[in-house]
Amino acid sequence: ESATAFGCLMSDMWLGEFDYVSPEAFHSVFGKQYPAFSRRTQHDAQEFLICVLDDLHEAFKEVRVQLCQGRYRSGAGASRGSGSGTSIITQLFEGQLNYGIMCLKCKTITDRPESFRVLSLPIPSTTVCSLQDCLECFFQPDTLTWNNQIHCYWCGTNQDATVQATITMAPQIIIFHLKRFAWQDKHRRKLSTTVCYPFSNLDLSPYSSTFSCNKAEYSLCAVVNHAGDLDYGHYTAFCKHSVTQHWYSFDDAQVTKIPDSEVQADTAYLLFY
Repeated sequence: ESATAFGCLMSDMWLGEFDYVSPEAFHSVFGKQYPAFSRRTQHDAQEFLICVLDDLHEAFKEVRVQLCQGRYRSGAGASRGSGSGTSIITQLFEGQLNYGIMCLKCKTITDRPESFRVLSLPIPSTTVCSLQDCLECFFQPDTLTWNNQIHCYWCGTNQDATVQATITMAPQIIIFHLKRFAWQDKHRRKLSTTVCYPFSNLDLSPYSSTFSCNKAEYSLCAVVNHAGDLDYGHYTAFCKHSVTQHWYSFDDAQVTKIPDSEVQADTAYLLFY
């Protein structure tokens, strides 16, 4: 099972007996369960991450157990793939958004909650911007018109509306995916925009409900970088040691201690806070 292989990989990494550890065994087991990732071609790190988190959640989740006619049976949601139950994955990575949808005719607001483990942020510039600019772009109100109109229950007809997301529950670890692969002029291309991101004191309270997420300030702990284009590239990672607070670069078999100044990179693709 891929969760067991992942556990062995983590043990090898944290035991510190090797200069570097190859994830070959985990990749082989994971590829059998998710054939799309078994091929030796470039894949999207964000898509891979979501599959890994989902797989680990299913392996580790706790389900409600009921006593029925002298037998134990698992409650609804016990089947694999149901998405219910809690796990170490939901405890660490899962947050909650609320989309407030307001009908522009009767002004009625409908709330639509949605859980997330990765927030995919648009990049609002082609040259340089900040992570805060990306967050502002994601959380700004959007107007739904024409084919995107909502069906308003109170009006009984399709109506224009506005929709705005807010964070109602912030996760312990929040992952941002910078949407570098985007459509421009009917062509999909990679955005090489420099996105400046803070190392500490990232405040999410401006994007949160007034009753939650107080003191939701985060510090950067890891970065996944992508160098290359749509069809070919190379992934590396920067990770901060939780004890020494030193940053390290992981580039295949090369693990190198790096200064803080090198952590701010134009190739950043995933940010872990």
